[in-house]
Amino acid sequence: MSQCERLLQYLQEHNTIDPLEAWKILGIYRLSSRIYDLKSDGHRIETHKKKITNQFNEKTSVAQYKLVN
Repeated sequence: MSQCERLLQYLQEHNTIDPLEAWKILGIYRLSSRIYDLKSDGHRIETHKKKITNQFNEKTSVAQYKLVN
């Protein structure tokens, strides 16, 4: 199964994903590239900002992707 196939299956089951989930769960390091590939194949995926606190207790934001049905 390719990274795009794994990612699409995950989005169909869980609806959203962020880069840390992609790395830990799917082994995908360049999530934005795979999202681009899925969008190029015609899948509707929205990008939102998700606020997090990092390991240094700093506030930051990361991309969160959502599959649009």
